[in-house]
Amino acid sequence: MAVKLLRTIRLDASDTFVFERAAEPGEWAVPGGFMFWGADPRALAGRERQAFRAGFLGLDTFGWSTLAVVVEATEAEHEAAIAGLAARLLADHGAPSLEAGRAAATEEIAFSAELAQHPVQTLVALHRTVTADGSVSEQFRTFRAAEAKAAVAMPCSAGAFAMVPDDDADAAAPSDDVDLAALVAANATGRAT
Repeated sequence: MAVKLLRTIRLDASDTFVFERAAEPGEWAVPGGFMFWGADPRALAGRERQAFRAGFLGLDTFGWSTLAVVVEATEAEHEAAIAGLAARLLADHGAPSLEAGRAAATEEIAFSAELAQHPVQTLVALHRTVTADGSVSEQFRTFRAAEAKAAVAMPCSAGAFAMVPDDDADAAAPSDDVDLAALVAANATGRAT
């Protein structure tokens, strides 16, 4: 029986600029909030803060993706995603045993599957914030691929990728503003034609 899960997707090169490590397109994806356990989200800065605020975690590279897409997965792929995440949790993230890692991985993949209960090819974006009481809030937005293509064609200040004010940001905190157009232009001029 097929299940729906999320995969990373890249509509443009921006993930390679805004995240320390960008996920490759097509990796199984989870929200990945567990990557920030033990960290003070208010103290995060730069690319790490961007990953906290808007990143899905790709399970192959443990890189970040701004968007995920709903896809059908076989039971074997579902099981492989759980097993792979469990192994990473044990090896790299302090799971006390493979069984504990598997339990956490199963829960994370189940949450990803809940988010994937939309038609195939639906895009999902997330936005994490820190609430007044210090807890983390995750909000998810879905849109169809045609809407995303239209939004990408718009100026960066419009559409699905509009800048959202960070109500909980400290006025004295360093700026997270990134001029993506300038980075893309610089990258394009550095390439051989």
